[in-house]
Order: sequence, then C-alpha cells, then structure tokens
Amino acid sequence: MNSFRVTYTVSQLTSEIKTLLERSFEFLWLEGEISNLRLPGSGHLYFTLKDDSAQIRGVMFRLQNRVLPFDPADGLQVLCYGRLSVYEPRGEYQIIVDYMEPKGRGALQLAFEQLKEKLSKEGLFDSLHKKPLPHLPRKIGIVTSPTGAAIRDILQIIDRRFANVAILLYPVRVQGPGAAQEIAQAITELSRWPEIDVLIVGRGGGSWEDLWAFNEEIVARAIFQSPIPIISAVGHEIDFTIADFVADLRAPTPSAAAELVVRNKVELVQSLRELGFRLANAGRTLPASKREQLKSLISRLVDPRKKLFDQRMRLDDLFSRLTRTFLRLLSQKNQWLKLKGEGLWFLHPGRRVAEFSQRLTQLFRQLTLAQRTGLSLFRQKAQGCGEKLHALSPLAILERGYSIVRILPSGDIVHRASQVKAEDRVQVKVYQGGFTARVEKVQHKQEDEQPSLTLGS
Repeated sequence: MNSFRVTYTVSQLTSEIKTLLERSFEFLWLEGEISNLRLPGSGHLYFTLKDDSAQIRGVMFRLQNRVLPFDPADGLQVLCYGRLSVYEPRGEYQIIVDYMEPKGRGALQLAFEQLKEKLSKEGLFDSLHKKPLPHLPRKIGIVTSPTGAAIRDILQIIDRRFANVAILLYPVRVQGPGAAQEIAQAITELSRWPEIDVLIVGRGGGSWEDLWAFNEEIVARAIFQSPIPIISAVGHEIDFTIADFVADLRAPTPSAAAELVVRNKVELVQSLRELGFRLANAGRTLPASKREQLKSLISRLVDPRKKLFDQRMRLDDLFSRLTRTFLRLLSQKNQWLKLKGEGLWFLHPGRRVAEFSQRLTQLFRQLTLAQRTGLSLFRQKAQGCGEKLHALSPLAILERGYSIVRILPSGDIVHRASQVKAEDRVQVKVYQGGFTARVEKVQHKQEDEQPSLTLGS
C-alpha cells in the first residue's frame, strides 16, 4: 500500500471543486429558457436554465428579484448575469443570478403586459383617481430631455397660445440606464414645487426600447402619487406606455400636450369681449325689467288695515267655534262621569264583600258534606281491600292446612318430590309456627296419584 496516497473526504473534494469553479467563472452572462420555477415563502427564486442539450440550476435571491421589471415564468427565454457556485450539501453546481432580463422584443412586450395587469389590479388606472386639468394654469412643470425636439415643440406652442404662462423645465434623460429613476425623481420633486399647477411628462418618438423608461413601475407610481394633475406625452399617437394609463390625461404627442394644457389667449380675449357685451346689454335692459316687476308687486299689495280687519273677524269666528266645542266636550265628559258613577255603585266594596261572604258560606257547607261522604266511601273501599289482601295472604293459606317446605341448609322451597331425597333435612312452615324434620322416604308421582314425602322426626 502506498503510504503517500492523497485521500479526500467528500466535503474536502466538494470544497476544492467549489473554489476552483468560483475562481474560474467569477461573473458571466448566461442565456437559457426558464423551467421548474419555484417561489417559496422566503422570496428567493429557484429555477432551471436549459437549452436543447443541457441545463443548470439557478437561484436569484429576494433582494435582487424584487426589482425585476417583469415576472419570470416557465418557458421564458432570458439573459442572466451572475456567478457560478457549488451547493455543497448536494454537490450540485449552480448559477447565482444578480440580474435578469427577458430576451428580445417579445420579452419586453411580456414585461409590459405583466406590469400593466399588475397596476390595473391595484387600481392605478381607475378614472376615480384622475384629476382635472386647471382652467388657466399659472405655472407649468415639464419633465423631459432639454435637447430633444419635444421641449422645442412644447415651448413654441405654449408661447403662441398664451405667452404669459410660466414654465419650469426639469431636465432628465429619457432613455437608457437610470432614465426611469431620473424621471420618477423629477415628477416627485416638481409635484411638491410651490405654485406649479400641472406637469407635462414625455418625450418625442422612438423605438420600443427607446420609450421603455416610461414603462417602468417606478415612473408609474411616481405619477400616481403626484398631488397635481399630470399629462403624459410620450412618442407618437400610435405609441402607448404605462405612463399613459396612469396619467390624468394622455396626449398623443408633446405638441398636443401643449395645446391641451393652455387655452388660446385670442379665444379667451374674444370670449371675454362677448361676456362684456352681454353684461353691458344686461345693464341697459335690467333696470327697465326690474321697474316693471316692481309695478306688478305694488299692484298686488293690500292695505294692511283691511288685512287686519279680516284677521280680526276670523279670530272672532274661531273663538266662537272654540267656545261651542268646549261646551260640547264638557257636556260629554259630565255624561261620561255619570255613567262611570253608576258603574261604581255596582262595584261598591260593601256590596261585593256581602256577596263573597254568602258565597263562602255556601262553599263551606258543600265542602263539609263532600268531606263526610268521601270519608265514608274511603272506609268502605279500605275495608274491601283489606279483605282481599287477607284472602291472598300466605298466612291464610297456611291456616287452611297447607305448609311450606324448605331444604336445609340452602333454604330452597320444595315444589316437587324430585327436589329431595331420603335423609335430607327440611324445615316445615305451618300456621303459627314450624318444625324441622328428616326425609325417610320419597314417593314420586305415579299415574292417578299425587307425589308425597314421608317425613321422620
């Protein structure tokens, strides 16, 4: 046996493999299809990444997967960024994923639909939460890129329609990494800015990927939590983003947002002129109308003395009716009292006591008679029961010459001759006493004769 042979334990070998694997593949991108996806109560994601000929286990811990912009699902093709490691208790190698994204336009569409369904269930799209736009905003906040065509279009249209409106631009990136966070922060800060009445959030047209910052959940929640109304103006008329569904109003383009947020100054001035004309006309015609109305009211006025006289006559009439009604009611009450008095006479206590006393005397006589009759009947019945009991008494039977024989020492009663045999001791019970005897001979039953015992002393 070679004394220099190196022997590993399973734990040592697994640890060595883990160290070599983690040093050789620190961080890498891995593409594959998700299968066997599990999400236990811990919040960690456990899954398998596979292609046509191989597979590898994967795990994504809760702190990383909670910021995913989509919900992983079995069958979804994804790109994962992470590091290789070995799970020593089972000796399995796996990839620990720090970042995951769907692969291709179809995956982005899936993430869009998943987030849209999630926010819709939470009520972020409900019309109940939509805030109306101000009629004449004094200050407008704009969240967009400072170098894009969108801001130029918005400023030109607002200047043309109502040049007096104040505008506050919050410059942000509208695409690429970190753009969604900048847009959300700008919305949050401008919504707390004093005197800003409305916000425009948007950008010009672009590809699906270029517009993706406005599909991020952080932007949607910032729009929903804003206390002032927000107009979403992203891309062209055919482009729809999550921000459009959450915003208080969707504009098909940034230019359309500028037209919606401010009214045309010329139209407002013309409307004010028309209202001035109507006011001046009303100032001319209203006094004449009021004078005619006053004349009509004067003609309807009645001399207060005549009104007072009429009311006095009505008062006298009401007083007469009241007096007659009072006398009639008084007469009715007197009649009612008289009837009640007559009824009380029949219910006089002395009269009622005499009636009850007479009734009591009668009932006492009936009770005495019933008592005497009942006692006599009871004595007769008791005497008859006593005679029956005496006739059925065992003592009466013994008095007629019969006896009761018991076997000693058991005390069993002898019913037939076969129960005893010669030399058995028996106890004989007769009328007014008894005696003990010994059986000398047993005579069993024969035809036409009764069984008998021959007793000795």
